Amino acid sequence: MKLGFFTRVLDDGPPAERYRLAAEQIRHAEAHGFDTAWVAQHHFDGEEGGLPAPLVFLAHIAATTSRIRLGTGIITLPLEQPLRVAEDTAVLDLLTGGRLEVGVGGGGTPSSFAPFGHDTADRAALYAEHLWVLRRAWAGEDLGGGNRLYPPAPRLRDAVWEATFSVAGGARAGRAGHGLMLSRTQPRPADDPQATLADLQLPIVAAYREALPSGTEPRIVASRTAFVADSRAEALRYAELGLGRGKLPFELPHSDLDSRIAAFDVHLGTPQDVVESLLADPTLEQVTDVVFQVHSVDPPHPLVLRSIELLATQVAPALGWQPSTESSRK
Repeated sequence: MKLGFFTRVLDDGPPAERYRLAAEQIRHAEAHGFDTAWVAQHHFDGEEGGLPAPLVFLAHIAATTSRIRLGTGIITLPLEQPLRVAEDTAVLDLLTGGRLEVGVGGGGTPSSFAPFGHDTADRAALYAEHLWVLRRAWAGEDLGGGNRLYPPAPRLRDAVWEATFSVAGGARAGRAGHGLMLSRTQPRPADDPQATLADLQLPIVAAYREALPSGTEPRIVASRTAFVADSRAEALRYAELGLGRGKLPFELPHSDLDSRIAAFDVHLGTPQDVVESLLADPTLEQVTDVVFQVHSVDPPHPLVLRSIELLATQVAPALGWQPSTESSRK
């Protein structure tokens, strides 16, 4: 199992401060042996996500880290010019020494599509077309008029991760031999509002594994919200603040804190609390990577750093993670 840290860059403060804090958190994760760090992309709405340009941010992070792999979780591919993504990722992969992981998806806030000149109803078709162009570019194929991607980036064909909420999306990622990205939470179907996250994600994993070409090793990353604190009371205090701000796409029958913790699929408390909670998630038995984030609790920066420490030293080892030899020497 590989251990990752994920941020939507939502620390309290103006943009420059958010970027500074997120960079410090990623460096802290590297210092504590984390294998990967991931950042999300969101356009326009700073309350939804604080980073419209993830590749620019990761270039900055690459200059201040040396080992940790750096990933996008995700690039909203329908809103991007795919050849520009190919060029930017090719250059960034060189600058990182081959540490780039490229997570892509067709999602994104529906209201973001119009400013880019697209209709949200076309997202699936745009996603498929742009991913096809991206892979052709990385493969070094003729892109028209004898033009080919420079610098070449064939490695990136094996660094693609597809995010999905659906069984069909899992099968699509499997057929392509890509990695599969599972979200920290996802909407419950109207006909089964009590479904667990595992009820929704295990069929996606099964479809992905079944569709993988023979001999292709599965790559499955599951993001999970985990806020680890020195006491459960401290974790609950900040959860009450953070989850009270969060917006759900559905109505809760009860508005108490326990209901919101369950609805947001949050794991929180002391290291032992979080270990027990994560061990009860059967999806994690099927994945190759677990990536932790503090959203939607979003505690203050010092507590994010402390949570990173406790995840690396107490929680992840109890789940079977071991830091690499290189990490343990640092």
